[in-house]
Amino acid sequence: MTITTLLVANRGEIACRIFRTCRDLGITTVAVYSDADADALHVREADLAVRLPGSAPADTYLRGDRVVAAALAAGADAVHPGYGFLSENAAFAAAVQDAGLTWVGPPVKAIELMASKTRAKELMAGAGVPLLAPVDPATAGPDDLPLLLKAASGGGGRGMRIVRELGSLPGELLAAAAEAASAFGDGEVFAEPYVERGRHVEVQVMADAYDTVWALGTRDCSLQRRHQKVIEEAPAPGLEDALRTRLHDAAVAAARAVGYRGAGTVEFLVSAEGRPYFLEMNTRLQVEHPVTEAVFGVDLVALQLRVAEGEPLPVPPEPEGHAVEARLYAEDPARDWQPQTGALLTLEVPDGPGLRLDTGYVGGDTIGVHYDPMLAKVIAHAPTRTEAVRLLAGALERARIHGPVTNRALLVRSLRHPDFVAARLDTGFYDRNLADLTAPGAGAPATALRAADPATAALAAALAEAVRATSARGPAPTRFGAWRNVPSQPQVKRYRSEPDGSEHEIAYRTPRTGTPEPYDAPGVRVLAATPDRVTLEVDGLTRHFDLRRDRDRLYVDTAGASYTFTALPRFTDPATQTDPGSLLAPMPGTVVRLAEGLAPGVAVEAGQPLIWLEAMKMEHRILAPASGTLTALHAVPGDQVEVGALLAVVQEDPGPAPVTASAPVPEETA
Repeated sequence: MTITTLLVANRGEIACRIFRTCRDLGITTVAVYSDADADALHVREADLAVRLPGSAPADTYLRGDRVVAAALAAGADAVHPGYGFLSENAAFAAAVQDAGLTWVGPPVKAIELMASKTRAKELMAGAGVPLLAPVDPATAGPDDLPLLLKAASGGGGRGMRIVRELGSLPGELLAAAAEAASAFGDGEVFAEPYVERGRHVEVQVMADAYDTVWALGTRDCSLQRRHQKVIEEAPAPGLEDALRTRLHDAAVAAARAVGYRGAGTVEFLVSAEGRPYFLEMNTRLQVEHPVTEAVFGVDLVALQLRVAEGEPLPVPPEPEGHAVEARLYAEDPARDWQPQTGALLTLEVPDGPGLRLDTGYVGGDTIGVHYDPMLAKVIAHAPTRTEAVRLLAGALERARIHGPVTNRALLVRSLRHPDFVAARLDTGFYDRNLADLTAPGAGAPATALRAADPATAALAAALAEAVRATSARGPAPTRFGAWRNVPSQPQVKRYRSEPDGSEHEIAYRTPRTGTPEPYDAPGVRVLAATPDRVTLEVDGLTRHFDLRRDRDRLYVDTAGASYTFTALPRFTDPATQTDPGSLLAPMPGTVVRLAEGLAPGVAVEAGQPLIWLEAMKMEHRILAPASGTLTALHAVPGDQVEVGALLAVVQEDPGPAPVTASAPVPEETA
């Protein structure tokens, strides 16, 4: 049958990406949206849209009955699930087909067979796919360590624990099972050996109903945070031809073993010695599919639609060049990857040959608390890996992103890290390098040379503000007598750099020429200054600074770096201060639970989880900042709290230094 109207049972970036292919094919598009997404980009881009009442995923995008009803109401004849949400839900796939709609995905039976990692591994063993030997936690000994505990259902790091000491195994098993049950409704957990310095390598497969199965090359997805991918590339670099062939053959065998159709991904862990082990099969389109599309010159969504319509696959294309993808998240890597919310004022990524942007946001949109914090994927394709990595790093560096904190600087520094440049890749990259990659001033020497330091950027901000203020005031009238703040005398501005919190005090004066100039800043000369752009000569180098103001925040973009400053008052307002030991909500969210027995007067230990908040598909543990006594508790399970809300107060006892006040729990796969 021919698909004429397609409903995408998803939101954000992947919905927009599928709509793009549908427009190229002349297919009418239908979006579904929650109340929180009423003005989202995917709703604006669709031909038709159907509201799913509510904001929480459980009430909207995870309600298969409502999605099917929306498809029927809109006159759709097919449903594409995207990724995440219901994309690997066999019951939803069956419900779509039972309603007489075309399911753009694999057979229900294939989804069922791969839904449980334990059952999938048993099936793969029979198909000759290489596996890690399972370990029975009840009989595990010292020689079995380290162990990796994993949820049998779901993914994205939920229910996953690394165990390095036998004594901690029982507690970690209980914690992993509880988290898995909460996230996926299934508390089954299994154990297998943890492979140190392993690489995450996967194979894209595409199959039709005529016994054709493509293995569309490999992807390396080793750079991960909280078991979630950050940077992906195709083909996986540095693999021996024999290993690459073995991975392709194993992926095809896995697809044939379940009678697969459509797009899917077979994931492997490759040890430092080059031995591959099957991890799982994702029975859907992957987030990182664009790198495969770039290398093979295909549209995987178009191929999914073709297979769903019953057409055979054409002759498989040949790969060309190298592609790298970076996931741009609204999160703060220096603060335990804490997701960020708020107005996204600007999102501008350079366009050009070899560059692609997949996003569900544009400047002016708002990043809410209900969904994954990924803003966009930036993809670069070039003849060689070196060229692709350089192209991607340069595009991210020149991007203008104003609003919540993002991982943009981390991505650039990761792409230019010596280990990444040399393709020394493994899943422990961020465990080893995160502190250095997020340190102030971190980055490649060439980048540091191009980038102005924060103090110079703050100076540019102060000069731009001075020009803006002068333009708003107009010429000052002549006055005699009485004290006044003479513009030609030194003025002082104070700024706090975000997100590191460092402060900068800038002195400048405005002479009769009207152009402000730095005060007591040798080696710096103002070449031009407007409210939006300042050009400085700094130690003989000319530097340009582009500026944007939003209330008390100033965004400064310059070659090699971008800065965000908050303008500070000359004098601190005592009313804005909080008591020592105050635990504040790091973001808007829902209080989901409290530590057992938590009440005013109880003793707490430094680093002890006290309160759990749920926001943006993650649970965030609010930790005791120090050992002491809980003197106040304002958090109640079920409460919706705003960012900065006072949750509790801990009165510190003399003891060890404080620890970080919040830590996230891994989010569900998107």
